[in-house]
Amino acid sequence: MFKASLLRLLVLVFLGGPVLAAEADGPVVPNFWDTRTRIEKPDLSWVRVVRVMTDDEFPPLHFAGPDGVPTGFAVELARAACEVLSVACTIQARRFDTLLPALEAGHGDVVAAGIAITASLREGFAVTAPFHRMPARFVVRREKAPDRLTPEVLAGRSIAVIAGSAHEAFLKAYFPETEAKPYANLIAAREALRAGEVDYLFGDGMSLALWLNGRVADDCCRFVGGPYLESRYFGEGVGFVLRKDDKVLRRAFDYALQRLWDNGTYAELYLRHFPVGFY
Repeated sequence: MFKASLLRLLVLVFLGGPVLAAEADGPVVPNFWDTRTRIEKPDLSWVRVVRVMTDDEFPPLHFAGPDGVPTGFAVELARAACEVLSVACTIQARRFDTLLPALEAGHGDVVAAGIAITASLREGFAVTAPFHRMPARFVVRREKAPDRLTPEVLAGRSIAVIAGSAHEAFLKAYFPETEAKPYANLIAAREALRAGEVDYLFGDGMSLALWLNGRVADDCCRFVGGPYLESRYFGEGVGFVLRKDDKVLRRAFDYALQRLWDNGTYAELYLRHFPVGFY
């Protein structure tokens, strides 16, 4: 059992996740682009303007700035992509549930929003490579943190998870020797860890990072192990969405994303909007 779990875990760590980059004293910045694969820049001389649509109520990915203008990680990444491609772009905010219908109807060209990449999304639309993913992480009380997290270390330990979540399913599949303790919500799971009712907490890394670095946590706990990015449980991430027949524009935005990683713009924007590390 231990060997099987360890093998599955090694596959996740070495094959299932992104390459990570970081400054020694800063948060880790994920890299989703294979430097061995280079995308050629398509000819966009026929493009006059790219109409980018977003929602303004989902910070830090997309939200309304102090001046009411849409901003956020996804929005600023789209703006930077347009600069790389030397094309003009406009940003229009719409209600989240209207973004895909508006794209399909031709009211815009690119959606820059937190729409999860799924098989059903790919059936109806073109999607770039992901530029954002939500890793799962383990959290432990500081005084109980092991030097290294392994299936053997976790065996027999009680782990708080949100009931019915993908994190609970992942835990049972990959760490069957642990004792999963489901809670109704993340707040209850966090308090159980702080109170010593459980040994670990397993959940969404971004949400947990915000808690760990806030006053509510009171420096009680820290990340250990991971990150875990198994797409069958935690999704493929978020990318730019385009109409199915806009293959040239989709390739152009994939090219732009890789260039933004290469020239450091991606890391700059990432750290601006995600100053708290969760990888």
